[in-house]
Amino acid sequence: MIEQLRSQDKAIELLEKSGCSTSVIRHCKTVAKLAIKIARILQRRGFEVDTELVETGALLHDIGRSKTHSVDHAIVGARIIESAGMSNAIARIIERHVGGGIPQDEAVKLGWPEKNYLPETLEERIVAYADKLVEGNKRVPINETIGQLSRKLGKNHPSIARLKALDKEFQSLLDESL
Repeated sequence: MIEQLRSQDKAIELLEKSGCSTSVIRHCKTVAKLAIKIARILQRRGFEVDTELVETGALLHDIGRSKTHSVDHAIVGARIIESAGMSNAIARIIERHVGGGIPQDEAVKLGWPEKNYLPETLEERIVAYADKLVEGNKRVPINETIGQLSRKLGKNHPSIARLKALDKEFQSLLDESL
């Protein structure tokens, strides 16, 4: 437990040192709290989940917002984490949390390095999902997030289908209200 508190403190310190605003830090803390709740529910259901990785990844998922508020904050954030010498697993959570994930062909169109940015591990998917259930530092229904994204990108944008699939996956895995 002491080790976990240290990693939380280090993550918050890194957010502050990187220049994240207090509102971004509050958002990250709220996402982390929800992500941990999801992880613990899944653990009780028999899933193997690295809760410390979930918490640290969730706390740091928007660190790139210290430099930009565009969708590129995911790439920028992963670079910040890599330059800080943190694990590749945390960098992958950060670069794969936007939308329902971004496949390689869409990443290329965004000018990102050519690779897949879809959340693959359970920890990556938990953080991506928890982030979609938090607006600012308030919990929101997934339909609100989907509606906002539909208005911004268009209702037929492929990210909408990916986000709906992520929600469907977690609704079946959790089988209970958050």
